[in-house]
Amino acid sequence: MTRERPVKKKKSHWGQPVRTLDRYLVSQMGNSFLFGVLVFSVLLVAGDLLFQIANLVIDKGISLGVVTRLFVYKLPEVVVMTLPMASLLSALLTFGRLSSQSEIVALRAAGISFGRIIRPVFVASVLVSLGAMLLNETIVPMSNKAAENIMRYEIAKERPTLLREQVFLRDESGGFLQRVIYISKLRQNLGTMEDILVQEFDQGSMNRIISAKRGTWGNGEWWLEDGKVFEVLEDRSVNLLFSFARQKLPLLLGPSEVARTFQRPADMSAWQLWGHISVMNKQGADLAPLRVLFHLKLAIPWACVILAVLGASLGVGPQRSGAGMGLAMSVLIVFAYYVVMSFSRSFGEGGYLPPVVAAWAPNIIFLVIAGLLVRSADR
Repeated sequence: MTRERPVKKKKSHWGQPVRTLDRYLVSQMGNSFLFGVLVFSVLLVAGDLLFQIANLVIDKGISLGVVTRLFVYKLPEVVVMTLPMASLLSALLTFGRLSSQSEIVALRAAGISFGRIIRPVFVASVLVSLGAMLLNETIVPMSNKAAENIMRYEIAKERPTLLREQVFLRDESGGFLQRVIYISKLRQNLGTMEDILVQEFDQGSMNRIISAKRGTWGNGEWWLEDGKVFEVLEDRSVNLLFSFARQKLPLLLGPSEVARTFQRPADMSAWQLWGHISVMNKQGADLAPLRVLFHLKLAIPWACVILAVLGASLGVGPQRSGAGMGLAMSVLIVFAYYVVMSFSRSFGEGGYLPPVVAAWAPNIIFLVIAGLLVRSADR
């Protein structure tokens, strides 16, 4: 009696076509993505940077080599700005083309949901977002600093120095202004100050003024030298109280931290900005604008994911649009995104919204819209 051999079940080949579909969609979107980066970079460069470069060459006689290096250093920031736009355009064009050729209908007829179809779009855009964040934290700050050095030292002919002039510091506590410190000259490499003026307040009213010719940093403390202390009377007149040879200045910031407050926060990476916020927090300053800016540096790169999903959902709509219409629609959507972001940012900086809400609100709004469109396309 012969025994029947167990029949081995054949493995389903359904996964292989789906993986092939993923590779196909990514390859199709890749071409449109590069096209979007190129087009939007040209638009941004032509809108601002080229006029600035032409002015430097024609009016100021700057050499072409210097201008070329300035253009190269400015380019990373421009490219990062175009990544969300390019993600939107590539998804819109790719899925618009697939829809017009009835490929989306064929995939849906094969039992593949629209949510599964756009999965490679989501994964690819996440990688683009991570790349944008990496560029913002590494290359963009360095390239912007290099461009600033060219503008200051090669074009404006300034001399490189660690000197900071006209530095203002505010010290607040409990919602009340405690003191305002004005430093005429700060040399952070030497740890010295020149011509310091300190205005001290009590319940919002100035009651004392301290002036000193010099200030030095040592053993973690600032010391004022050769100064005078004045009393501010109720009639706003000033009366000399005493002179001093050396007196401690109640300032917790070191020379490098004081100099860092002089830098533009917009030119910092998110990591540098967080350190800057920690420094400014010691002064009791209004940190709402800085906190909003910090969260924006984290939120904006993730617009690549949201706009890509939104573009894919719009691409499968009943309209049949070519590259020109897709480009126009992308510009309108990006314009709407940045209008919402501008209003939300203003509310956050004004204290009407928490900083994290103000920064992430545009992403949340457009994510809800994209989710509704995906749900509609999946029906």
